[in-house]
Amino acid sequence: MGEDKKGFFARLKAGLTKTRENIVRGIDAVFSGFSAIDDEFYEELEEILILGDIGVNATTAIMERLKKQVRELHLKEPSECKQLLIDGIKEQMHVDETAYDFEKEQSVIMVIGVNGVGKTTSVGKLAGKLKENGRNVLIAAADTFRAAAGDQLAEWARRADVPMIGGVEGADPASVVYDAVNAAKARHVDVLLVDTAGRLHNKKNLMEELRKMNRIIDKEYPNAHRENLIVLDGTTGQNALVQAREFGQVAKLTGIILTKMDGTAKGGIAVAIQSELKVPVKYIGVGETIEDLQKFNSDDFVNALFDIREE
Repeated sequence: MGEDKKGFFARLKAGLTKTRENIVRGIDAVFSGFSAIDDEFYEELEEILILGDIGVNATTAIMERLKKQVRELHLKEPSECKQLLIDGIKEQMHVDETAYDFEKEQSVIMVIGVNGVGKTTSVGKLAGKLKENGRNVLIAAADTFRAAAGDQLAEWARRADVPMIGGVEGADPASVVYDAVNAAKARHVDVLLVDTAGRLHNKKNLMEELRKMNRIIDKEYPNAHRENLIVLDGTTGQNALVQAREFGQVAKLTGIILTKMDGTAKGGIAVAIQSELKVPVKYIGVGETIEDLQKFNSDDFVNALFDIREE
């Protein structure tokens, strides 16, 4: 692990403390409380996973895999199958390498999600990360409803040393996207990052607006690699799933940015979201700085959760 990665792993581990107490402590109690692998053992385990926000879908898959392996390997002792359980959780969250193709190609990344989840901040951090990797980045400030959104994004753009288009309160978001796409083509930009408005209470307008932006990008920039990343707040647990489903009806979601994973007991939602929506968690955030947003790695996440050190 590089230093940056090591530092993030330590922060991730610290950030998952409450989730660890919520899930791992219960799992450990089941493993130490049962002397045989029987139906009751499985039921207790299943209940802990579901109560830990891992979700019914993922829990069912994890448990079926575990039972199958226990049968095949003729295991009798609970302690013999703990690693299999951990591997099963990792498998539920695996992200393919191709998930990050947009980093190498000419891309348009729309970042969507309700207000207050850390959307604008995530756009800023992502811009900084891509710029650090030598990419030519342009930000489109298409959240023109929230007075402070443009200012906030402009500050992140300045920090990341990335140009920004839009940011005027009350402007038409679709026209901001139109201008940004044409600027991206003219300047040979590698990645265009679009921050969008996140008001869900006025869902019909918001959703229509997202459709309109998507149509403009289709028409003006047909060859661009497209990503629709939804930002979800880890502290909201099952509610994050509801939001993702609603946005998924309008925009084809290609990935999830999971923020505020530090200090929540609902970190298990990272497993549930991926399993329920079949959309990969691509980035995970555990704090305020650019370094606190990192690519999601299922091995690191589960190792940090179970406090397993892998060199």
